[in-house]
Amino acid sequence: MEKIKMTTPLVEMDGDEMTRILWKLIKEELLLPFIDLKTEYYDLGLEYRNETDDQVTIDSANATRKYGVAVKCATITPNAARVEEYNLKEMWKSPNGTIRAMLDGTVFRAPIQVKGIEPCVKNWKKPITIARHAYGDVYKASEMKIPGPGRCELVYTAEDGSEVRELIHEFAGPGIIQGQHNLTGSIESFARSCFNYALDIHQDLWFATKDTISKKYDHTFKDIFQEIYDKEYEKRFQEAGIEYFYTLIDDAVARVMKAEGGFIWACKNYDGDVMSDMVSSACGSLAMMTSVLVSPDGTYEYEAAHGTVQRHYYKHLKGEETSTNSVATIFAWTGALRKRGELDGNKELSAFADKLEDACLSTIEAGKMTKDLALITDLKQPEVLNSQEFIKAIRVKLEQML
Repeated sequence: MEKIKMTTPLVEMDGDEMTRILWKLIKEELLLPFIDLKTEYYDLGLEYRNETDDQVTIDSANATRKYGVAVKCATITPNAARVEEYNLKEMWKSPNGTIRAMLDGTVFRAPIQVKGIEPCVKNWKKPITIARHAYGDVYKASEMKIPGPGRCELVYTAEDGSEVRELIHEFAGPGIIQGQHNLTGSIESFARSCFNYALDIHQDLWFATKDTISKKYDHTFKDIFQEIYDKEYEKRFQEAGIEYFYTLIDDAVARVMKAEGGFIWACKNYDGDVMSDMVSSACGSLAMMTSVLVSPDGTYEYEAAHGTVQRHYYKHLKGEETSTNSVATIFAWTGALRKRGELDGNKELSAFADKLEDACLSTIEAGKMTKDLALITDLKQPEVLNSQEFIKAIRVKLEQML
């Protein structure tokens, strides 16, 4: 068959360790034989980030803003051990955090559900997408240990020197204190990304905070969402036949457990961090979880929700066989290719992305899977494949479909 043509390139961000190995295999087996693949390539592997003083990460984010769609491999966020292992100049920041901040994006994560890997919550028939605000709160907090009796206050000093003070606590003995913040502009971007994505995938949107207790902080999130919805999105939601509503986080958790799925649940930063792990674990594993960063201006960056699979990489370096699940990484590519096709009016490219996803799921449903899925499947006597065999089995299925 003639290869599918592309008119606009994707931004391609390569990564680290075992996912870098899978990245190359996916391209060789599942993409390049079928697509005249056009990408603008950036190596976000830790060695090259170190060599360029992390300029490559900044360049890749700027390219994503330029072209509108990117696909990213999992990358290492170095700790002290990684600084020593890779002989780094410094402890470089998370590439995901840098890209999120530059694109002003919101992270949307959803499980990849497949027959034979049933959710722990029996009534979850459709994926639940977690929309996580990716700025501030506890992740940007300042903390202090209080050694003994004393008075702690929040102090705002305006540019003119005037002050506003709010008592936090009169300490009678030792304790701890934490100061969190967020930005109105970031919350507005979060809201618009959520509303746009709901319209994009045609699903209801829930938003939940604890505004009954946090009457200024959380209530501000609630108010901003409602104001933007009322002014900019209410009519569009009604025309699309989808719903937006706000509820307390307590109520949202109760509703989620009884729902059948098929909606977006928008959460503040920490709630989204925790709830996305809950949803992914209940549906199988992080290796079956998609992740897409969406900015308010309609820029998309697709990736897997998991890390670089370090343990398997060390086995690979020793020449030992691995059975690493590549589904979420494949779905990062399909998400990016589908969106590129949509934006370019390239129906053939979008259709290919759909078929490749179907080939992945059909392979698993036929009983051929990696070890992590074989341990939790309801299917009888699954065939456990190694990393390469699984990707090649998907190719066989894909060729049959094409």
